[in-house]
Parts: sequence; C-alpha cells; structure tokens
Amino acid sequence: MQRLIYLSAALLSGLLLLSPPNASAQEAGRKVTGTVYEQGKENKTPLAGAVIAAMNNSAGTQTAADGHFELSVPDSVRQLVISYTGFKNDTITISGSPLEIVLAQPRSLQEIVVRDRMKSTEIGMLGAMKTEKIGARELLKAACCNLSESFETTPSVDVAFTDAISGYKQIQMLGLAGPYTVITRENIPEVRGLAAVTGLTFTPGTWIEGMQLSKGTGSVVNGYETVAGQINVELHKPFEEEKAWLNLYQSTQGRTEANLVYNHKFNDKLSSNLMLHAKSQWEKVDQNNDGFLDQPLGNQFGILNRWFYMGKNGLEIQGGVKASFMDNRGGQWGYEKGMEQVPGNPWGFQQKTNRVEGWAKIGKVWTDKPWKSVGLQLSGLYHQQDAQYGTREYDGTERSFYSNLIYQSIIGNTNHVIKGGASFLLDNYDETFVSNQYTRNEVVPGVFAEYAWSHLTKWNVVAGLRADYHNMYGTFVTPRLHIRYAPFTNTSFRASAGRAQRTANIFAESIGYMASNRQFIIVNPQPDKAYGLNPEVAWNFGLNATQKFKLNYRSGAFSVDYYYTYFQNQVVTDLENMHQVRFYNLDGQSFAHSFQAQLDYEPIRKLDVRIAYRWYDVKTTYDGVLKERPLVAANRAFINIGYETKNDWKFDYTFNWVGTKRIPSVEHANDMAETQSPSYIQMNAQISKTFRNNLEIYVGGENLTNYMQHDLILGASNPYGDNFDASMVWGPAMGRNVYVGLRYKIK
Repeated sequence: MQRLIYLSAALLSGLLLLSPPNASAQEAGRKVTGTVYEQGKENKTPLAGAVIAAMNNSAGTQTAADGHFELSVPDSVRQLVISYTGFKNDTITISGSPLEIVLAQPRSLQEIVVRDRMKSTEIGMLGAMKTEKIGARELLKAACCNLSESFETTPSVDVAFTDAISGYKQIQMLGLAGPYTVITRENIPEVRGLAAVTGLTFTPGTWIEGMQLSKGTGSVVNGYETVAGQINVELHKPFEEEKAWLNLYQSTQGRTEANLVYNHKFNDKLSSNLMLHAKSQWEKVDQNNDGFLDQPLGNQFGILNRWFYMGKNGLEIQGGVKASFMDNRGGQWGYEKGMEQVPGNPWGFQQKTNRVEGWAKIGKVWTDKPWKSVGLQLSGLYHQQDAQYGTREYDGTERSFYSNLIYQSIIGNTNHVIKGGASFLLDNYDETFVSNQYTRNEVVPGVFAEYAWSHLTKWNVVAGLRADYHNMYGTFVTPRLHIRYAPFTNTSFRASAGRAQRTANIFAESIGYMASNRQFIIVNPQPDKAYGLNPEVAWNFGLNATQKFKLNYRSGAFSVDYYYTYFQNQVVTDLENMHQVRFYNLDGQSFAHSFQAQLDYEPIRKLDVRIAYRWYDVKTTYDGVLKERPLVAANRAFINIGYETKNDWKFDYTFNWVGTKRIPSVEHANDMAETQSPSYIQMNAQISKTFRNNLEIYVGGENLTNYMQHDLILGASNPYGDNFDASMVWGPAMGRNVYVGLRYKIK
C-alpha cells in the first residue's frame, strides 16, 4: 500500500510541475503563433476554441478567447490544419509567424432534421471525472418524496432503512455508508455533521431539478472529505419556463405530501423562487404484526427562498434561506408522546428537529475573458434535534460556517486551466447521549490549487493539491488526480486517485443502532480528540470506461467501473457483540472493492432499458479478525424499463435483486439465528399521464411482491429486555405501498 501512496504522490507532483507546451523538451523546434478569425460582413471576429493541429504530427492546441494561439512544432512540420464547428476546415502552409487565419463559413445546404431524445440520465464523455447527470425526467419515474428516495432508478446508489423504528433511510456508495459520500447543494456542503443520515429527508424530490453523481475522490476545490463520491443536487431555478409547479401525493400507508415551487422573474437581472413542503404521516401501520409501527407518525414542514442577481458586467449574486421542521413519534402501537419509558408501558420513539440554513454565492466573470473568474461561497447553519429511543435520550446542536474562495484563469490558452483559493470551516457540536455530554469545536482553514490540462478532445488531466490545518489533528495534505483518455469520439477511459480525511460523528451516524438496548462504548478514548478518536483517512483509486454506440439507429451506452478504497485509519463501528456498539480506531485492514457494469439502450423509439450488475467486497478488521462489513450486499442486479407513448402516457418498471448480507453475531438471540440474510427481489412500477393543460396524474406501487424481512425486530415481545434490537435491518421494512398523485405546472 505504501508503494501505491508514494507512486500516486510522485505522479501528482510531476503533473503539477508540467510546463506549458512551449517549455517541454519534446517540443524543441520552432514556435508558431497566430490568430484565427471569422469573416463578418464588416470586420473580422476572433474565434475562441478553434483547433490548431500540425499536419501528420500529434502537436495541437486551441485558440484562446481572443483567437490567439501558440504552438511548438518540429522543423519537419510544414502545414497546419484549422477546424471549428460550423466552418470549413482549412489547411495552411507555415510561411512565417505570426499567422492570420480567416475561416470561411460553409455554403448553405438543404435543411435536414436530426431527431434524438435527451436521456433522463447521461454519462458525460468530456470531463476528466466520470459524472452521471440525473435529470428531472429520471426523478419523475418514482414518487421521489425526498432525497433519500430519489435513487430508486439509479444502480450506483443503494438505499436502506437505518432501523425498523425511525423510518430514516441511508444511502450507500461503493459499499460504504452514506456519510462517506459528500452531498452538496449546488456545490455547497449540505448533508453532513449531525444531519449526515437524517438530512436526506430535508430536501423534497419536487424541489430538485437534477443531480450530478460522481464516484471516488472529487476535486480539491470542494474540500477534503470525499471518500466514496459526491452527489451534487441542483434545485429549480427561478428563471425556468414554469411559473409554478404543484405536486400532491397520497399513499395507502397514510402518508400525505404537498409541494410547491413558485418562480418569479422581476426583470432581466433579478429573479427569485419560493419552495414549500408539507408532509404528514397520520395513519398507524403495522404490516408485519409485531406490535410496532412500521413508520413513525408525525409532521414535517420545509420552506426555501432564494434570489438571483445577474449583472451585465459579469457579476452574479445568489442568496437563500432554508428552514426545516420535523416532529415524529413511533414505537409500539399504544405509545403516546410523553409516556414514561418504564417496563410495563409501551416502548416509544420520538424526535423533534429544527434546522435553518443560509447561503450566498458571489461570482465575477470577465466578459472579455470568459475563462477568468472569481467566486465566493458562504454558508451557515443551525441544527437542533432532541430524540428519545425508549429509555435512551440523544440531543444534539450544531452550528456551522463554511466559506470557499475560488479563482480561475488560464496559462497561455484554454488548454491549461488553473484554479486556486482558500477555504474555512467551523463546526461547533454540543451533544448529550445518555447523560454524557460531548462538546467540541472544529476549526479548519485551508488552501488549494488545481491544474487542468487538455489536448484536443483526447486527453484531460486534472491534478489538485490542498493543505488544511485542523485545530485537533494538525496539518494534513490532500492530493487528487483525474485522467481521461478518449481514443475515439464515443470512447472514454478514466482513472482517478486521491486522499480523503473526515471526522466521524459517531452518534449521529449510528443513530439507527439507538433503536436497541445495545450499550454504546468508546474504546480507549484519547483526550483532545473528537469522541477521543482519530480522524478517518482513506485513499481511493478508480478506473472506468464508457462506450457510447448506435445500434439499429438507436443510441446506447455501456460503462464499467472499478474502485478500491483503502483506509489508513477508520473509526470502526463494531456490532459483533449483540449487546454492544463499540467504537475504536482501526487496528488492521479495512477496504472496499467495488465493480459495476451498466448498459443503457433504446431498443425501440421511446423505450429505454437500463441493466446493471454490481459487486462489492467490503471488509474491516474487528478485534483482530478481518470480516465482511455487516449488512452490505455483495451482489446486486438491476433492471429499469421506461416507455413513453405519443399521447403522453409513461410507464416505468424497476426490478432489483439484492444478494445475501452478513448479519453480526446474534448467537444469544432466540428470534434469529442465521448469520447470512436471504437474497430477495423487489419490484416498483409507476404509470403517469400528462394532459394538455399541463396536468399530470400518476399512480404507482412500491415493493409490489410484498416481501418483508422476517423477525424485523429482535425481542419485540420484551422491548425493555437485553435482547431488544430493531437495528438489524437487512431487507424491506415495509410491505406493499400504493400511491397516487398529481403534478400541475403553470407556465
């Protein structure tokens, strides 16, 4: 492993020291300079981004914003080929320097019509990082009530209940729990800290315009915490075509939701939108007849308002405020809020959360130099929650502030882009768990630099380095590297490597295990550290390939990727003793191998098929023994089929096969003796119809096979006993659910 780390560091250092083309030894010969223009009616206009290539040689470059280029070529090169989309290619003889090249527009041709459908999910082919762009059409394939429920048709993300009491869902990427994935709102961190698990419920799906999903380490510009990947959420913009968008939802399990997005454009510079969300779980449901509610009763309300200002001089300002309020109660059927938690009374769960966030983004783009910009991101939040699981209480308050200053420019031309800046993070936590108080301040200033090199459309390299100082853990350095090679137009190979570091919030990230009578133990805590534990440090290495194709005049894409995550240190959450949850620093190996293959194809017009297979090998050392990570399926198969008719009917069907999972030791529990869960199948479907008045009606079903985990809650008959545990959830915690809803747009 040390060799891998030294090799990646050496490679990164070499790339950061790359000189522009006119300085490398292989380009010894002569330098050719010039400017490329477009011939207008009255004068010539410089062309930015025109491709200049040496005839019969690999040397090439692109013009800058002012049309200027510099290119070093061997003495043997006599001609250059100049190309630009929409213009005739031109071949010129190098007769001197500087050159003045004027491209002619092609003659008018007869009109032709090329038809193609924008896919609901696209894999980008040009960037150095593989990014899945999940659009609004993909999100509408399911009810998509909140962010945790937005990945039903995305095979790269697993979603599972944290426990059988609270109703919270947690995502997994690369076989790692949700907190290892950085979730941002338009590139500002959002779901983290005390909301690392519960925060997914605070963003309604109706508010989301689209998402970008990338695996592995991301850009150093976005911080140092990315281990498994990043999910960036884009909210609806106020200058969209729709004036307002209303969504209503009702399920047979007693869940009612209403969402509203209202956009208003005051003028060409100023616009704003208002987003509202209300949810009520009002019906008691116990589909497996164990005496516990399958999901808690309660209400949730959210409001978001933001403003955009776009000046003519390239100045852009955005600011917003978001508030979320949630009040839930659950547990045994007869539990009422405020009941004393003592043997003989119903066991209960209740949680109340208040969360307020504010943010601003200020950016300046030079209109005469569009490759030059500076931006400032600011964000602050207040998060307060009070929770009770039976006799166990957990209260927490978080106050956070984040700022990120980013400057971007070029070196010579747009083939060489640089970014640099500084960030500052302040987290204040005050938690109380079973009468024990845990208070800490984390202060992390940092600086970063990133260099991006591109060669025509074939090569992209992004190398980044950041240094941060943590008031508890000292100075640490984060290198990141991303490489893309595209030998052909529709073929891309990518590789990535990088380091990540994060502070584990052990109680908030293990909130599901509070739905048990396990004792929480921190092993050998050290003073002046978060919970007495070291930070988590991981290295991630990835390879992926994407091939787009045409078959029978229909487009398709095939992608395959492999990622390896290796932990230098990890805060191990040990569940091997059924009466304890133990936290300690890693002593041994911890790693995750992830492989996925995915095929997207349109066999007939408007019929989209997505097939995927995913394999994980995730292991951690528990008390000196290397074991599979519990409750993680090694295998999963996935099929999604979507069809649209000419008269605006839409049909969507999703099939999931989930393989077996290791269940931690339960040898003393009478309710369950297996050490491996069974594999199972889940099916979801939805039908929708759009009418001419912009009204859409949808009806759907989740878990259509009605498959549920047997013995969902261990010791359910005696919830105050030692063997009570509602956290060992390996399968569906709820049965079949049918829902109906409507979406209405006002343009």
